[in-house]
Amino acid sequence: MDLGIHGKIALVAASSKGLGRAVAEELAAEGVNLVMCARGEETLRDTAASIRQSANVQVIDVPADVSKPEDAQRVIKAALDAFGRVDILVNNSGGPPSGPFESMTAEMWDSAVHLLLNSVVSLTRAVVPGMKERRWGRILNITSIAAKQPIEGLMLSNSLRAAVIGFARTLANEVAPFGVTVNNLLPGYTKTDRVKQLAAAANKPGAGDIISKWEREIPMGRLGEPREFAALAAFLASDRASYITGSSIAVDGGWIRSLL
Repeated sequence: MDLGIHGKIALVAASSKGLGRAVAEELAAEGVNLVMCARGEETLRDTAASIRQSANVQVIDVPADVSKPEDAQRVIKAALDAFGRVDILVNNSGGPPSGPFESMTAEMWDSAVHLLLNSVVSLTRAVVPGMKERRWGRILNITSIAAKQPIEGLMLSNSLRAAVIGFARTLANEVAPFGVTVNNLLPGYTKTDRVKQLAAAANKPGAGDIISKWEREIPMGRLGEPREFAALAAFLASDRASYITGSSIAVDGGWIRSLL
């Protein structure tokens, strides 16, 4: 299937590894030029070099922490300086600490708001005017299944990823007349460093292997692969997905049990 996005420009946040990297690789395979950012400069540089070599597209890599407004603006400036526009925005970030409500300080809440919500708002604010002017744009927010079916111990993530969905659903209606779509992707338990960290935090003496427990809860009986998630991201970013907006789609092997 020709996704119709060859030559488009995508900004993919937190794309040095995990789901962000998988999405960047999938878009590059479709001929999309990339602006990549992440906090780890060395890993980001290596990932960008790998994609340049394998996909033969232009890749700009900008070390940045998108939870900091000045860093988010620096990434946007790099994108505009290099390409003059951003056609596809993939909002993504690491996850906040796990733990129950009473363990979360005010500072931890503030940090999580900047990481999960404010970063999305800042990057989106910067690209929407140009997308509306060109009457084409794709905004994808990588959130979590926790936004739809809260996960025990993920107080910060459950709360703020749901806020991102509320923001996106409202924005989707505002920009739809201009050919801009806004969708949320809800990854389930996937083979990433973040899931390994959550598993390590959840493992307790005598509790058994937490990953095996998760696999038993997933109808498909296994964790997902990042490339499986990235395939949906590439489609939603495509020209073929022009009538899909305001949606929150889980990639979770059937873990979410609700009807909608």
